[in-house]
Amino acid sequence: MIVSSLLFFDASIHTKIMYWIKKVTCITATKLEEVKKYQYPNSVKKITTCVVIILFMVQLLFPWRYLLYPGELFWTEEGYRFSWRVMLMEKAGAANFKIVDSLSNTSFYVDNADFLTSFQEKQMSFQPDFILEYAHYLGDHFASQGHQNIQVYVDSYVALNGRMSQPYINSRIDLYSLKESVFHKDWILPFTSDIKIKGL
Repeated sequence: MIVSSLLFFDASIHTKIMYWIKKVTCITATKLEEVKKYQYPNSVKKITTCVVIILFMVQLLFPWRYLLYPGELFWTEEGYRFSWRVMLMEKAGAANFKIVDSLSNTSFYVDNADFLTSFQEKQMSFQPDFILEYAHYLGDHFASQGHQNIQVYVDSYVALNGRMSQPYINSRIDLYSLKESVFHKDWILPFTSDIKIKGL
């Protein structure tokens, strides 16, 4: 954006910049004329046109992918990134992870401070993909220590845009058995409130 602001400067500024570029790169006026007169083959033009069209289509359609997912975007965050709807929410959460031996049914809780900084824990606690990634990290960590039949569960609560906190992740789902994917995360509990847009 800073570079593009040069478009609004006086033409004399552009001339000085071009003169400086020519001086630094030793580009002569003859070389510039050769570049102006050069004609790209039709095949290169077609490929370039296709690439530009595809790029623009991706840029236009990708932000709308959140419409493919059910539920409240700000709650599930499915398709939230690059969606043109960022900076419209504030979330805070708390997540308490439990490691379970599925055969003996013994369990223990994890102190997140042993693995995460306070900032990492804050960010992880309300973002479902971070919660899943952290659950896998914990499962792998304790597996490497000799624990067997590992299952990872989480008691998670999240508050959205100043509302009271409510359960976020299904505490009966073994997160260690799940994989990250582009499909709907049905292990995120439904949002029980309404998001109302002012003026509508």
